[in-house]
Amino acid sequence: MVDVTLRQQNERTKMDLIKKPLLSLLVLGAVAVALPSCKKKEGCTDPTATNYDADADKDCCCEYASIASFTVSALDANTNQVEGTTAENFTFTSDKKWVLKGFVYVDAGATLTVQPGTIVKGDKPTKGTLIVRRGGKLIADGTASQPIVFTSNQPAGSRDYGDWGGIILCGRAPHNQPSDPVIEGGPDAQYGGSDANDNSGILRYVRIEFCGIAFQPNQEINGLTMGGVGRGTTLDNIQISYSGDDSYEWFGGTVNAKHLIAFRGWDDDFDQDFGWQGKAQFAVSLRDPNVADQSSSNGFECDNDAAGNAASPYSQGTWSNVSIFGPKADGGTTFNDQYKRALHLRRNTQTRVFNSLFAGYPTGLYIDGNSTQANATNGDLMFRGNVLSGMSTAVGVPADQTWDATAATDWFNTSGWNNTIYTNNSDLQVTDGFNLTSPNFMPMGGSPLLSGADFSWSPLMDSFFESVTFRGAFGSTDWTSGWANWDPQNTAY
Repeated sequence: MVDVTLRQQNERTKMDLIKKPLLSLLVLGAVAVALPSCKKKEGCTDPTATNYDADADKDCCCEYASIASFTVSALDANTNQVEGTTAENFTFTSDKKWVLKGFVYVDAGATLTVQPGTIVKGDKPTKGTLIVRRGGKLIADGTASQPIVFTSNQPAGSRDYGDWGGIILCGRAPHNQPSDPVIEGGPDAQYGGSDANDNSGILRYVRIEFCGIAFQPNQEINGLTMGGVGRGTTLDNIQISYSGDDSYEWFGGTVNAKHLIAFRGWDDDFDQDFGWQGKAQFAVSLRDPNVADQSSSNGFECDNDAAGNAASPYSQGTWSNVSIFGPKADGGTTFNDQYKRALHLRRNTQTRVFNSLFAGYPTGLYIDGNSTQANATNGDLMFRGNVLSGMSTAVGVPADQTWDATAATDWFNTSGWNNTIYTNNSDLQVTDGFNLTSPNFMPMGGSPLLSGADFSWSPLMDSFFESVTFRGAFGSTDWTSGWANWDPQNTAY
């Protein structure tokens, strides 16, 4: 049972500290860590339990744990540094800047709220990273006029890929692995469960910059990493810039998203694994032709799992109204030879893509593996109403596959699917989509992208999708205006 006397003593200690404003916030944080309580363990079936007998009641597993709070220290009058773990609700207020030191955790049952307009920086020497464990929440609900910015702690002009880790959300939604995995990249956080509607919080009008670290091969922290995140979570109007690995990566889960920007990332823009079955609409990416990953850089990279197993739930993310602007603006563009494909669909994925634009890659659509080809043939993998432009090879397959390039192209051109290939990106009549410092993704009058969208396909008959007439991410409204930043290197934060 909780030691009531100790709790009362600690509460009096906290009150004494509050009355002494000259004492460091660090001391207050240390006191907060010492408070004991009973905290439910993962998987506890009785939400009312506060204690249990380990031998008599193994179904209700509760454990004693301290109520941990972040350790907070003032770096200067306007900046607080945060480290450690919180199991209590905490707020990053907009009147301060906040620096993440090392792995910073939001524990189960706790909510971290970040106020609109707040600047949060990742410490470079310790590779600061924000990790929300299963059952925790991040409420970063900015506005178009007051976006929330997670960025590098380096001064303007000195920022770089991988200055800090990024944001990791872990939830209790399903995946297709045999047991709940630990999220990749090194944190102590598992993900997964059976709650497709799980809620890990809100990210809205949020920028994440100079993030993404490969701690070891195939163990990376991405700009935004999502493990088993449920559809109760809100992801809307998010820009990830200069990520040192993937901009976005989904590991299972059911979370949906709208209005995503991937800007000048290092590896893949939108990476989908382990049975992600969410939906996404209105997404755009733009790549720096000189920067690519040694593992090969793609717009989409989609796997069911690493071995291509027939594991359920299948990776079956559904996308509409995407615009991918790759490294090759025109036939004369020189670009890093590690750029490969606008879409690399492989390892038994069942990804479904509609009403979208993919421009300026060596290869457009690459269907990799006989299991992936079978999914395409039987209609589980869908690619319809899409535009490929400026590709050296529009549709490709590996040499050792049952399909050859001709068969794959015939499938792409199936009557009624309305897929289109343009030789040149200029045929799209997009204002300035490949501009790295001030892009304009808007279609000009007369652009073929302004019409042709089709929402009659069964995966799009869902209230999540907005039925629009245009293909690609933009029609007559530039939804990036006012909150996105195309020059974060020189922004004074």
